[in-house]
Amino acid sequence: MAQGYSANDLTSLKGLEPVRARPGMYIGSTDVTGLHHLIWELIDNAVDEANAGYGKNIYVTLNIDGSVTVQDEGRGVPCDYNEKEKKSGFDMVYRTLHSGGKFDEKIYKTAGGLHGVGASVVTALSEWVEVHSYRDGYDHYIRYSQGGKKATEMKVESCDKVHRGTKVTFYPDKLIFPDIAFDYNRIAGHMDDSACLTKGTTFHLKDERSKRKQDFFYENGLVEYFQKHTEGKTPLTEVIQFSGKDSGIGVEIAFQYFKDDYNEKIFSFANGVRTPEGGFHVTGLKKALSICFNNYAINHNLIKGKQKLEGEDLREGITGIISCWVPESVLQFEGQTKSKLGTKEAGPAVDNVVESQLPYFLEEHPNIAEAIIKKTLDAMAVRQKAKEVRDQERKKVSGSKSSIQLSGKLAQASSKNYAENELFIVEGDSAGGSAKKCRDREHQAILPLRGKPKNVTSSTSDDDILDNKELSTLIATIGAGFNDDFNIKNIHYGKIIIMADADVDGAHIQNLLLSFFYTHMRDLIREGHIYIACPPLYRIAKKGKEIYCWSDEELDDARKEFGSGYLINRYKGLGEMNAKQLGDTTMNKTLRRLIQVNIEDEDECSDKVDLFMGRDSDRRKDWINNHIDFSNEDHFMEVQSEK
Repeated sequence: MAQGYSANDLTSLKGLEPVRARPGMYIGSTDVTGLHHLIWELIDNAVDEANAGYGKNIYVTLNIDGSVTVQDEGRGVPCDYNEKEKKSGFDMVYRTLHSGGKFDEKIYKTAGGLHGVGASVVTALSEWVEVHSYRDGYDHYIRYSQGGKKATEMKVESCDKVHRGTKVTFYPDKLIFPDIAFDYNRIAGHMDDSACLTKGTTFHLKDERSKRKQDFFYENGLVEYFQKHTEGKTPLTEVIQFSGKDSGIGVEIAFQYFKDDYNEKIFSFANGVRTPEGGFHVTGLKKALSICFNNYAINHNLIKGKQKLEGEDLREGITGIISCWVPESVLQFEGQTKSKLGTKEAGPAVDNVVESQLPYFLEEHPNIAEAIIKKTLDAMAVRQKAKEVRDQERKKVSGSKSSIQLSGKLAQASSKNYAENELFIVEGDSAGGSAKKCRDREHQAILPLRGKPKNVTSSTSDDDILDNKELSTLIATIGAGFNDDFNIKNIHYGKIIIMADADVDGAHIQNLLLSFFYTHMRDLIREGHIYIACPPLYRIAKKGKEIYCWSDEELDDARKEFGSGYLINRYKGLGEMNAKQLGDTTMNKTLRRLIQVNIEDEDECSDKVDLFMGRDSDRRKDWINNHIDFSNEDHFMEVQSEK
């Protein structure tokens, strides 16, 4: 038996049925985020094996049929019979919620999947799952279907003894997930994160659909990862790195300050799992930074009297990464999707590690210490000056805001039930006219844009925003103000829906609006009020019957249904649809498709908004050259015309 790890080491806490009944409780949502969470659960299991010393390679394959395969070189899932639970190891891991070896510290010391739902959620939310467990010279195979309700008999065949590990292939359930489309770049980013924290292990990603493939490997972990993700920025300091252990909690930290960067970005991980909402480990780091730099500034007479370096200003321009490894006995994530570390002991552990090392570093590198403190004092001065100017001119600015007139082209909703009302921001008068004809006049308002709004991502001036007619009209229409005066309670619409053409200009307008909302009205996104309309891409018709299609796959299905003699329309603009077509496909609440805009990781999101919409064009060009394949061409309509 492999390393004394058998089915008797597994324990079961509760059954599997609740997952299908309330999937959002277990994977956060059933949108694209929840869909990818199925892969994360399997990758986490593979990472736990690698961190326990079993295997140096982890493979993820996006298969042509839409399924996904995750394979590791670990010990393989125990397949023998658990006498206590009266189940096989396969059934405990893949058919029973909260089962596994991670509840026993003799099997895993610091696993990342303890408070997740593990592999069983993949079974529960899939049409089918196939598992191979390679152990002790045998390939154990089983297939589950219908959310785990059905299972084949386990098949056992001999294999090479050096072949070990677990291979899982699954196909998500279409009844659970409305859109099954795995995103290569999203998966690549997650695997890149995992590789950084599992140094010495190679992560292999392969997409059989597009023939793309990529390997992720870090020999030096955090510092190497850090350098990769700050490439192109102008540093103010060198990379400052610490590692240590306190109260059994391992801590690794790397951070650096950059010139002309006014954002705070701290990427955090716990037991190899990305924690985009932070947690006690991040709180401990922030506390330690404030204490260490304030003490240095006081001891070296860099601040006067009762002056204090404010944490917010101290962290302006910092990019940092923190990784903690917490023992299973105290590991606690908040939420099933493990987005925040809830282990209180992590705070003082990180604090102690930093406070035991950073003061010595600052004493040995006074130029770095003074540069950071000077940057902090400058930030404090700018913030105070801005506050004074804002206070002095608040009445004038408020007057400007109150004098903004609603656009004469705005078709308002008649209802005063703001929570039920919807605002459609429409590109152009043509589409705006069609939208006004087919709208629900009681609850749907239409605001046509006359042109592209100004890119104000990097703007710090209220007047700069108010001087742009499209943006000032949008602010007045929403009714909640912007920047420091924004109040989410005053919004006039429960849903704000961006409805733009499916072309380059439409995508640009969409990005300009999203970056405006993110930068100057962020709570609209945080509270779930921003949506993107999804008009169909195609209309296929034959003898009075028509089908609208939102993807190439749907079009293929429609073509098969019609057989031959059909006509295909490719919609590149909203104006190409008449009012009835636009209403039926894009505005009808029961038929339309909307994408809700949300923020998974605020630090990562801020970095991407700055990258794509900010002022640093050189950084943007570098990213484009390194990530975009310009050799691809769209020949879809040519192919369709030949069929």
